[in-house]
Amino acid sequence: MTSRLMWVLSLILSAVLLAATPARAAQTGGAGVSWQELSPEQQKLLAKFESRWADLPLARQQSLAKGSQRWLSMPPEQRQQAKQRFQRWQSLDVQQRREMRRMFNQFKKLPPEEQARIRDNFRRFKDLPPEQRQQLRKQFQQLTPEQRQRLKERLRKQP
Repeated sequence: MTSRLMWVLSLILSAVLLAATPARAAQTGGAGVSWQELSPEQQKLLAKFESRWADLPLARQQSLAKGSQRWLSMPPEQRQQAKQRFQRWQSLDVQQRREMRRMFNQFKKLPPEEQARIRDNFRRFKDLPPEQRQQLRKQFQQLTPEQRQRLKERLRKQP
């Protein structure tokens, strides 16, 4: 997944989480982004936030404004992919989401070269034909926990 798509997904997730939680953090100092500064397209995209826009923390306003601009600049096929990924996220239960967040935070703590290696391995996996990916998934599921750990360690050592 490209960093751009990850960013859009995090924007969408942030928007959903904000809409679901009534408590808001206090506004920090500095000038926020006024609703009128947003383009009509951004206002339409962020319409759920209009009534409480002024109450959002500065950082959240800036993040949503920047994210909406990036979303609007995405080609339609990228938007569709992001929507599908977000729908998959919504279909996860609380424990699955918690585990995904934990894994993402763990990934972000890795050195940049390790992150790049993992992204490269993922790209290579995604480039395989669907049948081969399914076969690899099946083989991985049949491994014992010890075998899985050894495989993961071997993959870490790959250039």
